[in-house]
Parts: sequence; structure tokens; C-alpha cells
Amino acid sequence: MIKKLRFIVAALFLIGFAFSVGAADAPVSPAASLEASARPADQVQITDPYIELHTGPGRGFPVFFVVPREQWIAIELRHTDWYKVRTDDGKIGWVQRRQLETTLTAAGDKKSFRDILLDDYLNRRLQLGAAWGQFKSEPMLKIWTSYRVSDTLSLEATLGQVQGVFSGTDFWHLNVLSEPWSDKRISPFFGVGVGKFKNFPNQSLVGATTTDAKLANASIGVRYYISDRFVARADYSLYAAFVSDSRTLEYRAYTLGLSFFF
Repeated sequence: MIKKLRFIVAALFLIGFAFSVGAADAPVSPAASLEASARPADQVQITDPYIELHTGPGRGFPVFFVVPREQWIAIELRHTDWYKVRTDDGKIGWVQRRQLETTLTAAGDKKSFRDILLDDYLNRRLQLGAAWGQFKSEPMLKIWTSYRVSDTLSLEATLGQVQGVFSGTDFWHLNVLSEPWSDKRISPFFGVGVGKFKNFPNQSLVGATTTDAKLANASIGVRYYISDRFVARADYSLYAAFVSDSRTLEYRAYTLGLSFFF
């Protein structure tokens, strides 16, 4: 059984790698290249001696205007690390992120700019992943898929297998994950869920019976954002299998894994 799950894991990551390569090679339309910026314009005040407005989003575009200190500009659009801005007198140009990092908001605070890769990460919704670890000191393999409902909340479905010395275990569960600091490159998360648990003894054991039970779990972990598609993940989970009304089995597990976004 666990060999089949390993095959599924390998296939998933081959698909993810091929999808990533294909996406990287595909032509990008002008509309798509100006993504992640359809927000109301942010007003900021210049604190450097001046900033330079370019005619396009890149160093190869000429500077056509210089905006002096203490002037206000509106940030309208983002393309990689270049921002389209509008001055009070209506001039529109592109400014490099580095020049905007010293500007101030209307509240007098320094304007913060999130890494473009994290913006891409938060815009992605569907995720597939796999992990290897220990389930009550026995080897465990699991795969999962999740859908990001919002920046901080995800729904996740997990399928796992444990191959022990005397028995094997299959389980699945559905979880709700909370990721309060999802805009950070290293982001902790918390989850709770319910599912099913099935433990089947090895055929060499005489008189042993298969155990089916309802399953509940709570988990805590951390994600490390690698790129716009790949995320490393480590988690620790506590499982409770409700074997009968008066008997509950508890298991602890930890895993390390990798996931990718579509």
C-alpha cells in the first residue's frame, strides 16, 4: 500500500514540476504582466531629495520627470519591482521600488512593500503536497491538497499511510488551517480536523482484527516560502482515534514535506 502512495507522490511532483516549467516558458500578455495591483491608489509622500519617473517599468526606459521632496504621489499599479505612480498635477510614470521604500504614508509611517514573490504566493489558491515523517515512531507518508479561501484561511484534505512492524494504518482527514502571518516568508499555521482511521494487522498475526474508528486531529506547523510555486513545510500533529464510546487511542506525528501551487 505504501508503495502505491509513494508512486502517487512522485507523479504529483513530476506534474507540478512540468506545470512550473511550462508556466515559466509560456508567453505573458501585457494584461497578465501587470497583475497583483488592482487596488485603490496609495498616497505617499517623498522624503528623498527627489524620485525619477520613467516612461516604462524598467531601467531601459528614459527618465522624463523628477518629483521633488515633500510632494505627494499616488501608487496605482505594480509590475515586478516597478510601480506606476501619478503626481498631484497628473503626470504618470514608473518608479523603482527602491526609491519608494523611504516614502511616508498619510499617517506619517514608513511605507512597506511586500516581496513580489509573496504577492504571487498569496494570489495562488490550489495546492498539492506530500510529506514523510513519523507516526508513533513508525514511518508515515501523506499527501494533501488544499484550497486557500482567504489570505489566512485554507481548507485541506489529507490522505496518509503508516507502515508499522506489526500492522499498517490508513487514514484521511479534512482540516481547517489558519495562517495568521501568511504574508511572511516563514509562516506558522494551526489546524483542526476530523476524518477516518483504519488499522489492519499483518497477516502473520493470528486472531488480530481490523480497527475502524473516527479520527480527530490538531496540528501546528510552519511553512517556508521557496518560490512562487513551491513551499517547504514542517508540522506536528496530535491524532485521537475514537475506537469505542469508552476507548480512545492517541497518536503523535511529525512530518517534513514539500508542496506546489497551481
